[in-house]
Amino acid sequence: MTAAKKVVTRPAAGAAAATANVRGRRRRRRASSRGVTTVTGTTQLIGIIGRPVAHSLSPAIHNAAFVALGLDMVYVPLPVRDEDVGAAVKGLAALGFRGANVTIPHKGAVLPYLDRVDGDAALAEAVNTIVIEDGELLGYNTDVEGVHDALVEVCGDSLRGTPGLLLGAGGAARATALALARMGLDLTVVNRTSAAAERLAALTSAAVPGAVCRWLPLEELTVALVAEQHLLVNATSLGMDGASKVPASLADTVTAGQVVVDVVYGRSETDLLAQARVGGATVVGGLEMLLRQAAAAFKLWTGRSAPLDVMRYAAKQE
Repeated sequence: MTAAKKVVTRPAAGAAAATANVRGRRRRRRASSRGVTTVTGTTQLIGIIGRPVAHSLSPAIHNAAFVALGLDMVYVPLPVRDEDVGAAVKGLAALGFRGANVTIPHKGAVLPYLDRVDGDAALAEAVNTIVIEDGELLGYNTDVEGVHDALVEVCGDSLRGTPGLLLGAGGAARATALALARMGLDLTVVNRTSAAAERLAALTSAAVPGAVCRWLPLEELTVALVAEQHLLVNATSLGMDGASKVPASLADTVTAGQVVVDVVYGRSETDLLAQARVGGATVVGGLEMLLRQAAAAFKLWTGRSAPLDVMRYAAKQE
């Protein structure tokens, strides 16, 4: 008697891929029911490029949103040195990423490495969101929308025609200035480097017809000028590390009736906002602006409306 031969038939490539997709969907459903992120062979990647990124809440809020909507996507931190920005941006496409966020200090530095740049990103000369379509790197700025939406939620249209002071002239400040100018504020930009403040004022005035945007070197910031403002915004990284401080001429003179905004966020309220709250001012924290810009970026990557409540809850659990 001869032993029967066992014949093994390999599935066609298409069938194998379909089987892998089915298994991936099953794993995602199981992970979603447990409220955790899972990674499969078909998972789309989103990153955040910056220095530092270890403090960022973006991975937590986006991964929670992906799980809530059952999307096969995962968000990872990507610390990038200044000298490696170009390689990092080009590497996103090479590695098959769907997109990325860009945070300090690289929002302006990524511009030369993108194939196309959207309107607000071009006007602000700062990109905080990259979308990759068919190998093309597309740059957007959702910070402008995030600042606008967070302020309107708290202040409505009450800021129009009022004086505002913006501290900073970097990527976050450029997006903030654009949003404030569109909201009709009479804006003064203050920065340690006079040339950067002057350039931002000119950039904003050119981008928003009819906008009033002046500039002032930091050494000329006075208590009297701060007292005249209705809105005060810190758009620098001062206060992020818990050691560096916003200038005392701003932080120590806030009074009731003013609105104080800090784009910096952390696990607890920044010193600037804590002082402002004690002084009776209305405060708007960086966390709410982070959530609003994140929701806009989420829609660019996924085509879906972001579950903002899920994202907010995830941020507060960190």
